[in-house]
Amino acid sequence: MVRNVKFNTGKLAQDLGVSEVVAKLLVNRGIYNVDMAKEFLGGNVSDFNNPKEMLGMNGAVELMKSSIITGEKILIVGDYDVDGVISTYVLYTAIKKCGGNVSFHIPDRIKEGYGINESIIREAHTNNVDIIITCDNGIAAYDQVKLAKELGMQVIITDHHDVPFKNLEDGTKEYLLPPADAVINPKQNDCNYPFDKICGATVAFKFIQVLYEEFDINEEYSLDLIQYAAIGTVCDVVDLVDENRIIVKEGLRQINNTSNLGLKELIDIKIKDNNVSVYALGFLIGPCLNASGRLELASLGVELLLTENEQKAKELAEKLSLLNIERQSLTQEGLEAGINEVISNNMLDTDKVLVVYLPDLHESIAGIVAGRLKEKFNLPTIVLTKAHDGAKGSARSIEGYNIFEELVKCKELLGKFGGHPMAAGLSLPTENINEFRTMINHNCTLTEDDLINKVSIDMALPICYLSTELIDDLKILEPFGKGNSKPAFGVRGLSVIKASILGKNKNVLKLQLREDTKALYTVLEGIYFGDIENFKDMVIEKYGIYEYNKMIAGTKNDVKVDLVYYPEINEFNGKQTLQLKISNIRLS
Repeated sequence: MVRNVKFNTGKLAQDLGVSEVVAKLLVNRGIYNVDMAKEFLGGNVSDFNNPKEMLGMNGAVELMKSSIITGEKILIVGDYDVDGVISTYVLYTAIKKCGGNVSFHIPDRIKEGYGINESIIREAHTNNVDIIITCDNGIAAYDQVKLAKELGMQVIITDHHDVPFKNLEDGTKEYLLPPADAVINPKQNDCNYPFDKICGATVAFKFIQVLYEEFDINEEYSLDLIQYAAIGTVCDVVDLVDENRIIVKEGLRQINNTSNLGLKELIDIKIKDNNVSVYALGFLIGPCLNASGRLELASLGVELLLTENEQKAKELAEKLSLLNIERQSLTQEGLEAGINEVISNNMLDTDKVLVVYLPDLHESIAGIVAGRLKEKFNLPTIVLTKAHDGAKGSARSIEGYNIFEELVKCKELLGKFGGHPMAAGLSLPTENINEFRTMINHNCTLTEDDLINKVSIDMALPICYLSTELIDDLKILEPFGKGNSKPAFGVRGLSVIKASILGKNKNVLKLQLREDTKALYTVLEGIYFGDIENFKDMVIEKYGIYEYNKMIAGTKNDVKVDLVYYPEINEFNGKQTLQLKISNIRLS
């Protein structure tokens, strides 16, 4: 599907001094004039929204300031994912800088589960904690906060998740806020903060901006925390628009010059050229910070960022990297088991929402496996595994299906649950799994058309138009991510000169491609990290094994393909060449 917004892109390109390709990409993203474009492409920390506009901010800061000054015991309760680890680090270092008597606790994923719970609260009370501040969790912890208040503790919640609600008989929603002393969450109904798509680490950063101001701490110290908010922003997959875009742009600049020993060691291990990009944060750095919370204790990630000992930083970085390698292996095993469960139980014939129970799966990777199954089958997917007291798991959804609201409809069968429209976590008694599968599918209103895997491209762009200048021009649109996706270009009818299957796991397809026009031809290489077996089957089915073998051998053959791609520069042995990074492929 081609995005086809009718607009005079030529004039916009001229006014902005960019190519028509970039102008078209801007229009596809809803940017129609020079002012909008400058706001989107530019922006710096001076354009941040005022954190004091966030509902509950002023009261929360006053309460924390009083607790710090009077020497009260402060406990931060974080979460075990990247956003939670980063949020905990931001709050801990900043409150400590203000002179606070502060400690932190990140729940054990297996033993304690997500968010603040009764055991954490009772232990805090035993340890004479005066005030609890949550980060990246707490908005759904009504009973837990109520208990903390009954035990005489004060509670501040900083969170960014959707506010829980119940549906009333008249069709309206009643939102259920926990009875905390202060709640900071831009998703609150009455919050006037102009942008609510920020991650938990950014909510924590905003809180610290105001707290530092109250303690007359130079603004440069709060701005130095942007690099950590950037990690949370990328790894929590929030929209890279508005101030999130500024956070990531400025954060990447800081990260590439960071003085944080732990972060520097992790970069040295995971990134060959030490150039940290959005991709590096999301797929190299973030998974290592995540792995500790999945297989050991998430506090290892906080310790890595906190340490001021070079040797300890190196040891922790290496440990997190090895844990992530172990996590990758477990994920592959879980994915294969999940596919087998879906196929052997004929779920694709009966269900539009996959509910897959894998009792032996390590519960920490249920969300990753759910995401992989969702991508393979293009269906909302819930992966459950055996827990201490029943079943526990994660959900990943597709566009047009709000998984959080659908779980609300099944709440009588569930224990704890919470999340976003596209992702959620849940627990339930094992005996309820089959009834839950039936109910969530019975309520499902997805149509067959909704389930067709649709690929949207920005424009058709023959490869003869590609150049290093165009690639440089495209960079002004970065950083790419959710809400500002990497541009997708389409091209039809490329001849395959040669195909090579590479990689240790034979999961990389390298194509030498030729485009013929009336006057000339263009030859470029393309690289594809997709379903190689499916591509092989398609070629053999249409052209036969003889043509497939000729394509592999690099001899003249009849195979032609259509591609969705993004152009990039490939550097090898000091030589730079244009290359197509292929995201989708089909036979012409």
